[in-house]
Amino acid sequence: MNWIILIIGGIFETGFAVSLGKAQHTSGKEMWLWLLSFIVCVGISMYLLFKAMGGENPIPVGTAYAVWGAIGAVGTVIAGILLFKEPVTFWRMFFISTLVISVIGLQVVSTDT
Repeated sequence: MNWIILIIGGIFETGFAVSLGKAQHTSGKEMWLWLLSFIVCVGISMYLLFKAMGGENPIPVGTAYAVWGAIGAVGTVIAGILLFKEPVTFWRMFFISTLVISVIGLQVVSTDT
């Protein structure tokens, strides 16, 4: 269950990064709505990270933080490509792929306590 909580937290991390990007490209009331979205996403993301590191089968802090950050990083790159028309290059996709493989490796080798 903690892995599901952590994955959802990583998705909200993507949400706060996207909200910041959108806030930079808007002004007035719309900018403030994106900043509010940022604050909400940060709060939820941090809370879910905290919950994933506790409870019955806690995920070790180092593993949880690395996985959480990687989910956010990969999600943000994908969102940047889709929403902000950022470039898709071979090297960018190669290094994102290595990040995904590393996260899977961390999940495989982490032990439940």
